[in-house]
Amino acid sequence: ITGHVFPPSAGMSVGAPRGLASSGQKLITEILHPLSAAEEPLSPGQDEPGLTNGTPVEISSAASASVLLSRLQLDCEPEANAHVTFGSGEPRDLFVTVDDPKKHVSTMETYITYRVSTKTTRIEFDLPEYSVRRRYQDFDWLRIKLEDSQPTHLVPPLPEKFVMKGVVDRFSEEFVDTRMKALDKFLKRVADHPVLSFNPHLNAFLTAKDLNKRQGLALLTKVGESVKNVAGGYKLRARPAEFSAMGEYLDTFSQKLGTIDRISQRILREQSEYLTELREYGAVYSTWAASEEQLQRPLEGVAGCVTTSCGALEDLSDNMSQDFLPVLREYVLYIESMKRVLRKRDQVQAEYEGRLEAAVLRKQEDRTPIPVEVEKCQDKVECFNADLKADWERWQRNKRQDFKQLLTGMADKNINYYEKSQAAWESLITLLQEKQTEDKTSETN
Repeated sequence: ITGHVFPPSAGMSVGAPRGLASSGQKLITEILHPLSAAEEPLSPGQDEPGLTNGTPVEISSAASASVLLSRLQLDCEPEANAHVTFGSGEPRDLFVTVDDPKKHVSTMETYITYRVSTKTTRIEFDLPEYSVRRRYQDFDWLRIKLEDSQPTHLVPPLPEKFVMKGVVDRFSEEFVDTRMKALDKFLKRVADHPVLSFNPHLNAFLTAKDLNKRQGLALLTKVGESVKNVAGGYKLRARPAEFSAMGEYLDTFSQKLGTIDRISQRILREQSEYLTELREYGAVYSTWAASEEQLQRPLEGVAGCVTTSCGALEDLSDNMSQDFLPVLREYVLYIESMKRVLRKRDQVQAEYEGRLEAAVLRKQEDRTPIPVEVEKCQDKVECFNADLKADWERWQRNKRQDFKQLLTGMADKNINYYEKSQAAWESLITLLQEKQTEDKTSETN
C-alpha cells in the first residue's frame, strides 16, 4: 500500500495547499496563515530558497485554517465543517516507497541508506518519477523541517535513532528491515497529509540527489521560532475543555500502551527461554530414537512434533517482535508528538490571553483601541485550534485502522500457532495407533 494524497484544486500552488473549510466568503487560498513567515522579509544576506537542482521553492506556511473570527471562540462551527477532506473519487497523485536498504562502509563511519521512490502527477514536481537514496539523518532532517515550518500540525514520528549497544545490532538484517518499514510508514503518512504533503522541504527530500541540509537550516522559517518564543512571559490560565480531554486521553492511552508493551516484552522473553528448552527437549528424543529400535518410530514422531511446535512458536515470537511491538512503540512516540503540538497551542493561547488582559487594562485607563497584535494572537489561536482538531481526527482514524489490522494479525498468528501444534500432535497419535496395531499383529503371528 503506498502513501497518497489527492490533488489540490485548480490554481493551487505548492505553498498553498487546500486546507480547512472557510466560514466566510474569502477563498482559503487567499488567506494568509497568521503563523506563516510571509509577512517578514528574509534576513540580510539570506538568498532566495531553492532546491539543490536550482528549482525555486516557497517557504511560506500553508493557509490551512478557517477564516479568522473577530473573537476567541473554540467551538464556533459544527464538526462537519471543521475541515475539508479530499474526496474519495479523486485520483491519487503522490506515491512514495522506502525500500532496498544498503550498507555503506567508509573510513569515518558505517551507515545504512534506503531507496526513496516517488511517483507523482503534481505540477510542483519537474518529473513524474524520482529515485534517491536517503539515510536516517535525512529523514530526521525532514521531520525537524516539517515541525518548524508547520507548527500547528501533527508530524508523524520517526523510529528512535539510538539503540543500546550490545543489546541490538543496528546493522542486523532484522533491525534494518524493521527500521525500513517504520521509515516507509513515516513517509507515507506525510504524503497522505493534505498540508504536510505540499511542504517544499518534502519536495526537496523526494527529488534532490544531494540533500543540502545546511541550506535547509539557513532557510529556517520564522514560523517555528515564533511559536517557541511566544509565551516567554505568559502563563496559560486554563486549557479549553476539548483540548484538556485530548491531553487526558493521551495520558490514559500512553499508560495502556506502556502496560501492554511491558507485558509483551516479558512474554517475548519467556517464549525465547521456552523455545530454547523445547529445542533441547526435542533433541533428547532424537538421540533416544537412535538407540531404541523398538521405539524408534514413536520417539522420532515425538521429536518431529516438538520441532514443528518450535517452528510455530518461533513464527509467533517473530510476529510479536517485528510487527506487534513496533506499532506499539510508534504510537507511544505519536503520543509524545501530539503532546508537543498541544503544548505549542497552549503557548499561543497564553500569549493571546496575556496580551488581551494588558490591552483591556489599557483601554480602561485611556480608552485606546485593541492593538493589532492582540488580533493577530487571536488569529494564531484560531488557526492552531482548527489545524489541531483536524489532525486529531485524522490521527484517530489512522489509529483505529492500524490497531484493527494489528489485532487481526495477532489473532491469525496465534490461531496458526495452535493449529500447527495440534496437527503435529494429532499425527503422532495416528502413528502410535498404527504402531500399536503392528505390534499386536506381530504378537499374534
